[in-house]
Amino acid sequence: MRSISIFGATGSVGQNTVSIIQHNRNAFDVHAVTGAKNIEKLAEIAVALNAKLAVTSEISRLDDLQSRLKGTGIAVQAGRDALLSAAADPVDWAISAVVGFAGLEVSLKIAENGKTLALANKESLVCGGALLHETCKCAGTTLLPVDSEHSAIFQALNGEDINRVERVILTASGGPFLNSTIEEMAHATPEQAADHPNWSMGQRISIDSASMFNKAMEIIETKELFGISGGKIDVVIHPQSIIHSMVGFKDGAIIAQMGPTDMCGAIGYALYWPVRTDTGVDRLDFSKLSQLDFQPADMDRFPAIAIAHDAMKRGGLAGTVFNAAKEQCLDLFLDRSIGFLDMADLVNETVQSLENFGNCDADSMDKILKSDTWAREYVLKLFKMSNK
Repeated sequence: MRSISIFGATGSVGQNTVSIIQHNRNAFDVHAVTGAKNIEKLAEIAVALNAKLAVTSEISRLDDLQSRLKGTGIAVQAGRDALLSAAADPVDWAISAVVGFAGLEVSLKIAENGKTLALANKESLVCGGALLHETCKCAGTTLLPVDSEHSAIFQALNGEDINRVERVILTASGGPFLNSTIEEMAHATPEQAADHPNWSMGQRISIDSASMFNKAMEIIETKELFGISGGKIDVVIHPQSIIHSMVGFKDGAIIAQMGPTDMCGAIGYALYWPVRTDTGVDRLDFSKLSQLDFQPADMDRFPAIAIAHDAMKRGGLAGTVFNAAKEQCLDLFLDRSIGFLDMADLVNETVQSLENFGNCDADSMDKILKSDTWAREYVLKLFKMSNK
């Protein structure tokens, strides 16, 4: 039986992880489940999985969680320190699916304790890739990707020599604005941006997908995960989302990983690795796949991709600055303070101004936190200047 903890259990990745565990309940001993504001769902998951510990990152929600779990025997804690303490508890397998920059600390704490870290938090690699890798190396922790794109690359590279890789091709659905004009995108609302045609995800990641910032983050992740230079990483639009990523080799061969638009496939691969086990995922019916379409990504409508490549070339803390600016701009867009396309303009200007902050290695949380704060403040400064 494998002991596991789920960080970010109430999010879309976390809930998919829960469904996989329930599909083969006797194979897992659940130690901790964590969430934030969705206390009803967190309590429901804790009871369903018979978890030993439930943690909400929101201290103000402690009483509610305690009330819902009273009499279950499940320990209840709240706050940042409690979350990190749970991440420090040794288990065989832990998934880091906490949304946003806050997930980096959780990933690092899990990594310090050996065993296996299944990573669904993009910011952990975009902001602290070098630090996370070093932490895993020192602790003997196995790092496994959970994003469908990076799981696909990981699977395609199985048994292959990384030095024989010519290119990696990330696929993108194009989101809700695949066929929209720039003018239509400029007037897009948060509701329209969150309406993803293929994947069922949370609001923030759905909007990041619509703007291609999600794919931009994945480009940086690919470099950090596999040690592949940015010049070898391409993005192609694939509306059906059946091929999750492809790896091209020096002999001209391309290995593609295919599957339904269901995160359970990638999560299950990481959960059961190194063996493959039934996770309840539907099988592809090729008789119903009339065609698979591909087209280049339009850099005019989706400039986030170019900004990500610029951040990779800059190196150091550029990934942290890129992510912080992106998160701050998303907040402004959700508040309807800026337009959909304004996000890319503000992120680009912030990354371009990185020299003003000082470019150095992202090898400590202190440096990462300072650059994160600087980038968020810089975006707000630009926003206020534009509204004078």
